Amino acid sequence: MLDTLSTTDALTVLRDAITHRFPGKIALVSSFGTESAILLHMVAEIDKALPVIFLETGKLFPETLAYRDELVARLGLTDVRGIRPSGAQLAAYDPDGRLWEKDPDLCCAIRKTNPLDEALTGFEAWITGRKRSQSGTRANLQLIETGADGRITVNPLAFWTDEDLDAYFETHHLPRHPLQAEGYTSIGCAVCTHKPLPGQDKRSGRWAGKAKTECGIHMPRAMTKPDWPEELSFEV
Repeated sequence: MLDTLSTTDALTVLRDAITHRFPGKIALVSSFGTESAILLHMVAEIDKALPVIFLETGKLFPETLAYRDELVARLGLTDVRGIRPSGAQLAAYDPDGRLWEKDPDLCCAIRKTNPLDEALTGFEAWITGRKRSQSGTRANLQLIETGADGRITVNPLAFWTDEDLDAYFETHHLPRHPLQAEGYTSIGCAVCTHKPLPGQDKRSGRWAGKAKTECGIHMPRAMTKPDWPEELSFEV
């Protein structure tokens, strides 16, 4: 069963997806947030030229951009694609740059979902760093999912705990996001990200005070039953 996979299998799942199941047709989508270094490190171990899609929303913390540059140089990643929102859409719907205050769902659609949809054109699968431990809304996250568009989503770290994450950072001497030391546990756009209150889950600081819990890039792609067999025969 997929639920029984140990954390040590994450690299195996990732390698199998990149080199055997979807060669040349898979990309990693990374926010370069607090836990992103783990998958980026694993990808660098497998294929430094794997496409890495980074959504440059225009509202990110400068610390995130600096962290991206640090990790790219350190890991030797050669195909990190900075994807920006459409200038025409920004002009039409967010001319003053304050759409996030009035309609955060539309803001995310313009700055994240739409650009990602375009960037993933031609790919059969994409890799995310989502984990069950991040929030209650991700408690049933599966290792492999199939989106409504038929594209496969691979979540190698789906079952990892905070202890697993910390151990990987320490074992591989990976740098932490600069804002993590200040108490940020999940980092998105600067205008919509706050420090979580004590006792809250890691993503509670995202769109704090609003019913919104996801930017939307995962929602349309993770609604159908996974079609990757439970009995996976990994090739390494």
